[in-house]
Amino acid sequence: MRKAINHLKKSDPIIREIINRVGPYRIEYGDPVFHSLAEAIVYQQLNGKAAFTIFKRFAALAGEPLTPEGIMRVTDQQMRSAGLSKQKTSYLRDLAQRTHHGELNFSGLANLSDEEVIEHLTQVKGIGVWTAHMFLMFSLRRPNVLPTGDFGVKMAIKKHYKKRKPPNPKQMEKIAKCWEPYRSVACWYLWRSLDIKTV
Repeated sequence: MRKAINHLKKSDPIIREIINRVGPYRIEYGDPVFHSLAEAIVYQQLNGKAAFTIFKRFAALAGEPLTPEGIMRVTDQQMRSAGLSKQKTSYLRDLAQRTHHGELNFSGLANLSDEEVIEHLTQVKGIGVWTAHMFLMFSLRRPNVLPTGDFGVKMAIKKHYKKRKPPNPKQMEKIAKCWEPYRSVACWYLWRSLDIKTV
């Protein structure tokens, strides 16, 4: 990891400043398994605390770690009572069924390129590019992901790179060019920079 930090500090003075303020890189990884993706669906568009509560209720019904079979056993009514919307219920069902039928192969994901992983995962209803990017970063531990649709990364770039408005994907790509091949690490620092006082 020292190599990544040194590269970022050398290549971008703004990121260097953020790294110095944030301190050591402490990303928390999950496993590249069905459970992680199902959890990501539950967490979509919810704040951490609410998502955690709903997830715990749902996992108590379906069993932990989550499996396709466990989810398929839970009724729509039970999912609603756990706090899942009708939409998320249909997303989780689609994910469970596709995995159960072998359309989604978690053990093979590590051998695919980032683009192939995105294509493979986004065939599931409710899984967009953002969720696929999070899975690449936090489960498959890919070092060079730039989640151009992430609100936090956009806000951090707007703040630290003195932009009048949040950058579009093209502008983000341009700024992030010098971070390669460690864009995931730079993004983690950008997220963290929003949690601490930085000028």
